[in-house]
Amino acid sequence: MELIDPKVVAQLAAQPLVARFAMEGSVSGMHRSPHRGSSVEFAEYRQYVPGDDLRRLDWRVLGRTDRYYLKEFEAETNLRCYFVLDCSGSMNFKSGETSKLDYAVKMIAHLAYQIIRQGDAAGLVTVGPKIITELPPKRTPSHLQLMMNLLKEVKGKGETGLPETLHELAEKAKRRALVIIFSDCFTDIEPLMSGLQHLRFQKHDVALFHMLDRQEIDFDFDRPIRFADLESSFSMVTEPAMVRDAYLDQFRQFQSALQKGCHECNSDYREVMTTQPFDKVLADFLIDRAKAMAFR
Repeated sequence: MELIDPKVVAQLAAQPLVARFAMEGSVSGMHRSPHRGSSVEFAEYRQYVPGDDLRRLDWRVLGRTDRYYLKEFEAETNLRCYFVLDCSGSMNFKSGETSKLDYAVKMIAHLAYQIIRQGDAAGLVTVGPKIITELPPKRTPSHLQLMMNLLKEVKGKGETGLPETLHELAEKAKRRALVIIFSDCFTDIEPLMSGLQHLRFQKHDVALFHMLDRQEIDFDFDRPIRFADLESSFSMVTEPAMVRDAYLDQFRQFQSALQKGCHECNSDYREVMTTQPFDKVLADFLIDRAKAMAFR
């Protein structure tokens, strides 16, 4: 599977991926840092105290108010991004040409390419029942190639340990980072929300791509069919018309709770259907983040 489409790369080139909140990195870059520094973007005034650098005094304010104030600036930093990919069995589902897992892999590949091209660092965590692969964020072309090789080999199998993985990542990632999660979220919602809240408590910027197939939303089966749980060996034959209303009601309640939970912890929830053009999904994500950044 070819992961990178040059046309999509060109389309996204003008719109960098930015963080919504202040980041911490090891080199200078385009993203806001929580630390005050001597960068180019003015942040605020602070009253002078003995020992401060007199070169940062604002003499115009002194002339107007006869008070000593220093200019403070927002240091800029590079972005550290963790891609978290759910590789449970349910991510293999597809009613059309592309499974949820394959769609997510292509999204990660293009976003990782974009991040490293703009001088930032990307890492990858793949998750089955437990963590499968853990690649820390780096910003080199060779690291990008390693990510691509790993993405080509991912397979969906078993249940998901996503909630536990989010807690682990929240503890391990010592610097503030952008954490982008790709999952169909077929797990208990309370542990999942707890993991998202833990990441936000640690000041990470969190985005959740809720990967869905059109049939999971519409349940448009028209004849008796065997439904198989892709994360276990359970299966059953049923008449779709008999369970459709109950299924749709449960699904909508679950999705509504997921959206509400993300909103309450200030995480970015984004529904993705595998029938959508993935270049538009990516472009909308980048543009929305740039707009959110502009208003901060």
